[in-house]
Parts: sequence; structure tokens; C-alpha cells
Amino acid sequence: MDKKLTIGIADMKMTQREGILITYALGSCIGICLYDPAIKLAALVHIMLPLNMEAGRKNPLKYADTGIRETLRQMEAKGGRRSRMVAKIAGGAKMFEVNGGTLGNIGQRNIESVHMVLKREGIKLAKEDVGGTVARTLLFDAATGQGCVRSYGRPELVI
Repeated sequence: MDKKLTIGIADMKMTQREGILITYALGSCIGICLYDPAIKLAALVHIMLPLNMEAGRKNPLKYADTGIRETLRQMEAKGGRRSRMVAKIAGGAKMFEVNGGTLGNIGQRNIESVHMVLKREGIKLAKEDVGGTVARTLLFDAATGQGCVRSYGRPELVI
């Protein structure tokens, strides 16, 4: 039976060849699965916000820009190569209607930031399930590179 590794908010875990990476409660947050198929190295990072403007930058995994870069750095330290890596993402929903707020739709801003950072880092985005108004659970299988998105009232989606 595959081991399951749970990724919390502003967290990242990595596994090689076996195991299921899983993160829950992806509302406006985004789960980013990064995978090097040649060595079956899988990582999942659960980001909350688009850009790290935090003084002191205590937790880089909280943000799309620094979270993706930190995950790539750790994958490369384990033999991963960006030229082989692919990404699959889920989340970025509009969970709350905010009238007159200055932040706008944080889910959409997260989607745009993740797309921009992946492009800048040279990582191909293979599949995504983003936007909408439902929270998601994201599972990623290190053995196959297959992702699965579950959300209330919708059929399970393979990404």
C-alpha cells in the first residue's frame, strides 16, 4: 500500500518512486505538483498568496514565487532536472465575494502568479484545475505522475 504524505497550508513535501502526496482545503490557495518523470521525483507545495513581500521571509512556502523556487531548489538537490519537470496545479477558487476590498480575487491572483513563476522557471504546465468557486483536495501519485482532484458535488478529475 502506498504511503500518504499530507501537505498543510504553506507546506511542501517530496517523495521518490512511491507514495501519495495529498493536500486538503484548496480554496483560493493553489496546490502545485512538480514532477521529474525520469527519476519519479514528486513534490507538492500548497501556496496561500501570490508574492512574498513579507519582511524577513520566514516561510517561503506560503507564496507562489518563493514557494515554487524553494521546491525546485530542493528537487534539484535530489537530482531533479528542470528540463524534465512538469507541473500540475489545482485551486485558485473565488471563495468569498469581497465588496470594495483592495485585495480583489486572491484566487485569480494566485493562478496568474503561479503561471508566471512556472514560465519564468522553465517548467511546463501539463494540466490544471483552477478557478471556480469550490474548494478542492489534490492528490498526486509519485509512481505514476498522475494527479487527482476531488471537490464536493463534482466528479473526481484526473490531472
